[in-house]
Formats: sequence, C-alpha cells, structure tokens
Amino acid sequence: MTDAVRLITDRVRSRVRGDGVDGADAGLRAGDYVRDELRRYSERALAGTLPPIDDEEQAARDIVASLTGFGALQQYLDDPDVEEIWINAPSRVFIAKAGISELTPTVLTDAEVRDLVERMLQSSGRRVDLSSPFVDASLPDGSRLHVVIPDITQRHWSVNIRKFTRRIRELNQLVALGSMPQQAAEFLRMSVLAGQNILVSGATQSGKTTMLNALLASARPRDRIVTVEETFELDIAAPDVVAMQCRQPSLEGTGEITLRRLIKEAMRMRPDRLVVGEVREAESLDLLIALNAGLPGMCSIHANTARDALAKLATLPLLAGRNIDSAFVVPTVAGCIDIVVHCEMDRRGTRRIAEILAPSGNVSGQVIEASPIFVTRDGVLRATGSHPTKTAKFAAAGLDPAIVLRQERA
Repeated sequence: MTDAVRLITDRVRSRVRGDGVDGADAGLRAGDYVRDELRRYSERALAGTLPPIDDEEQAARDIVASLTGFGALQQYLDDPDVEEIWINAPSRVFIAKAGISELTPTVLTDAEVRDLVERMLQSSGRRVDLSSPFVDASLPDGSRLHVVIPDITQRHWSVNIRKFTRRIRELNQLVALGSMPQQAAEFLRMSVLAGQNILVSGATQSGKTTMLNALLASARPRDRIVTVEETFELDIAAPDVVAMQCRQPSLEGTGEITLRRLIKEAMRMRPDRLVVGEVREAESLDLLIALNAGLPGMCSIHANTARDALAKLATLPLLAGRNIDSAFVVPTVAGCIDIVVHCEMDRRGTRRIAEILAPSGNVSGQVIEASPIFVTRDGVLRATGSHPTKTAKFAAAGLDPAIVLRQERA
C-alpha cells in the first residue's frame, strides 16, 4: 500500500468515526467517502503539495478493500485460482496456485498485518495474544485462518489462509479432473451408500477435505450428518446437517470445547453418520468407540500411505491415557475401518487418489491386514482385482461391490 493510499484510508476512517457511522452503513458509504477524499487529495496533488496518484481507480479499490474487506489480501481472496495465502513477514506475502507457491509484490507493514488479523477474527469470536499465541478460525467465506505471533515466531506474525472452494462438490467432478477413474468413484459411492466407515489419508494440501466433501455428497438425502472439526472447513450440501467446531478457552481459562467433547455430544444428536474433520490426538479414541457402536463415520488423518494411516489411527488413541493399550485399539481399528482412501499431490500440484485399501478385520501380530482394491501403476489408479472381505454392510444395503469391481479396468 502506497503512502498516498494509506493517507486517504486514514482520512476515510477518521470521517467514519467522526460522523458516527455504524459498521453496516460504513460498508455501504465507503465508496462515497473514498471518492470525496480522492478528489481532495488530487486537488492538493495538482497544487504540488502532495505526490500524484498514478491510477486513481486502483487506489479506490485498494482503499475500499482496506476499509470493508481484507485490504491488500482481498485481491487474492477474490481470485478463484489462488488456493492459499500466507505471510511470513510484512514484505514476504506468498500465494499458491495449482499447488505451486509464488512470492507476491504485496508489501505490508507490521501494523497492517495485525489490523488484518484482527478484522479476520472479528466474526469468529476467537483471539490471539500473548496468553494464546496460536489461533485457528474460519473466515466468513469458510476459508481457514491460522495465525502464530511472537515470541513463538521469531519476529513477525505468521499468517496462513487456506481458501475455501465450492468448485468440487462430488466424486464425478474429481473424475473429470483426472483425480480418479470412474470405476474408483463408483466403488466409493457404493461404499458410502453401504454405510462403510471411511478413513481419508494424505499429506497437507493433498485434498483430504475435498475428498470428504465429495464422499458425503453421495450419502442418501435422508441421512442426518453430524460433523465435528477444529474449525469449520467441511461444506456439505445435504438437507440434514449439523456442523460443530471447537472453542478456545476464555481469558480466565474456562469454556474450552475440545474435539473429544464434540464427538461425545454428537452421539446424543441422533446422527446417521458422524464425520470428524481430522483426527490428530486422543479424540481418535472417542471416534473409534462411536464407530465400534455401529455408527457409520468418516474422518481424515495425516499419513504418507494408506497403511501408515491405519497404523497411525491405531497409535493415536494411546494418547488418551495409560489405561488404553494396543491390545484394545489395534483390533478395534481393524474391525471398525472398512475403507482407506489415500490422497496425494505431486510436484506439479496435481491432486489425485493414490490408493484405496479395504481392511479385512484381521490382525497379524500388531499389523492390520488390508487388501489393496485400487493402486497406482504407471501414474494411473487401477483396480487390483481384489474385493473387500467385509461385505455385511454391502449386503444389508442390497449392494454388491463385485459388480463395480468386475467392470473393465481403466
């Protein structure tokens, strides 16, 4: 932001405060205020007392964005090709397009970064300060905000915005994008309809949340879906959905709502399907207990492979306490998880499904046995010829996965 734009922005803010305009009217009248102040500035610039503005239309857009949007970042939030925005320092603002990062020409000040974060947090009711130096929150459009401040970071505020996109809503769209073949999509759709418990795995930015959304789009319209997340990311187009997110503790250290608490509350809400956005810690135990009670569910987990995802899900519940041991957890994971879908992103930023496994329900030593249903060969996801061995849920729903898996393999 140039000095001229900063000066005009400050004057507009002063007028808004001086005129006693409330928040809603300020947004509507911002354009009038900006045009007035730009005209006054231009008159003084013509008189030689101030430097001229080269592009007044762009300056007006920047000022309005600063006042009613998210300032210099608004252009990237509005750009549908930008997937993520992050700030390492006021002069180091990055964006990612198609999985590829680039340094932008945007230069801010420390004060502008703090002001942007404060505005982003206004609608969330969350805070970031010395007593709580990390924050996760959702922006009004559903994008996820993550902020870390000094002295956790060395000098500057670290800001990351994972943008929310509605472009991919169902499995067929992933097929059209080349993320998986039609045969795999039909198998996954049948798995959802059969009430299979599905674990979606992958690295950061590999498309796990997108996959969960696409899978849930295949659920029956009458299904009541309850989702629990750290911050809202899932966007499910279904008629009967309850979405819940965690809450930070208050300044007094009270009122915190954890994922473990949300999972327990969700069980009381008559769900037909429980979805945990991501399991990271002891909440995995509560999820397994829910699935073990016969409730269909889905969740995502960070892992390098589908088999690693099973091993990790069999380890995380041990964080719940010393009275939990692997003798209970490992067979429970083997019995509860029906399908593992592993996502990955290659160096070119292309996201795809790398493998689909079906645990058999058996354990060999401490290893959960699983059959690969689809694997990637020569860069293409192909059916292996194996079928899920746990077929009771398919049979109860009147579905036969062999029909799909017998189709000609792509």
